[in-house]
Amino acid sequence: MDIVFILKAILLGIIEGLTEFLPISSTGHLIIFGQILGMPDNEYMKMFDVVVQLGAILAVLVLFWKRITTQLKGLLRGRPTAWRFVWIWFLGCLPATVVGFFCHDLIKKYLMNIPGVVAALLVGAILMLFLEKFLAPRAKYSELEDVTPLRSLTVGTAQVLSLWPGMSRSASTIMGGWAIGMNTALAAEFSFFLAIPIMFGASGYSLFKFLRSASAGGGVGLVTAFSATEIVALVLGFITAFAVAMLVVEAFMRFLRNHKLAVFAWYRCGLAAVLLLLMFTGVIR
Repeated sequence: MDIVFILKAILLGIIEGLTEFLPISSTGHLIIFGQILGMPDNEYMKMFDVVVQLGAILAVLVLFWKRITTQLKGLLRGRPTAWRFVWIWFLGCLPATVVGFFCHDLIKKYLMNIPGVVAALLVGAILMLFLEKFLAPRAKYSELEDVTPLRSLTVGTAQVLSLWPGMSRSASTIMGGWAIGMNTALAAEFSFFLAIPIMFGASGYSLFKFLRSASAGGGVGLVTAFSATEIVALVLGFITAFAVAMLVVEAFMRFLRNHKLAVFAWYRCGLAAVLLLLMFTGVIR
C-alpha cells in the first residue's frame, strides 16, 4: 500500500474542505495541487476530484438537516410551502444538471487543466469585483421565502458557469443572486442547497463511468476497479473533506455578515498570477 499517495489524498481532502464553499473554486484547487503533488493524470484522479467534493457537500446536508427534513415532512403532509421549496430547489438545479450531463466529457477533456483554471479564476474575479460593487448594494431579498421559481431558475442558470473548473460554484451562484437582488448571505445559503443534489448526481455519474470503464477493461466491480491504495485514498479524502467543510461552512456564513467578497476576488487574481509564473518556468504543466 502506497502511504505517500494516501497522505497526498488526505491533503487534497483538506484543500477540498477548505475551498468548496469559498468563491475560489475547489475543483480548480484540486487540479492545481494535484499537479504540484505529482498525482497521476488518469481517470481515477479525475473521478477522485469529483467524488471527494461530495464529502464536503455532506457537511451542508448535516448542518441543514433539520430544515431539509422539515420540508420533506411537509411534502408528506401536503403543505404548499414544502412543495414550493422543492419546486424552486428543482428549478435551481436543473440548468447545471442538464448542461453537466451532456457536456461532462468535453469539460473533462478541454477545461480540467491549469490554463483553463487560470482563465476561469481571472474571469470570475473580474465579475465578482464588478457585480459586488454595482449590484450587491441594491439587494432587496434576504430570506429563502423571497426566492421565486423564476429567481431560482436564474440563479441555477448562473450556476452553469461553475462547470468551468476555476470559476467556483459558490461564486457563480452568489453572482447570480446579486443579479436578481439577493443579498450575499441569502445567495450563499441558496448555493449550499443547490450544491447538494448537483454533487450527489455528479459524484454518482463520475463513479459509475469509472467503474464501467474499468469493467470494459477486464475489471468486474469495485474490488477489481480499485487497488487497495486507491480505495483507502478515496475514503480518507472523502472523510477529511467532510470534517474540514463542517468547520468552514459556519465560519464562511459568519464572515459574510460583516465582510465583502472582494478579498476572494483578489486572491483569485494572485493565484492566477502565481500559476502563470509556474507554467512559464516549467514547474507545472
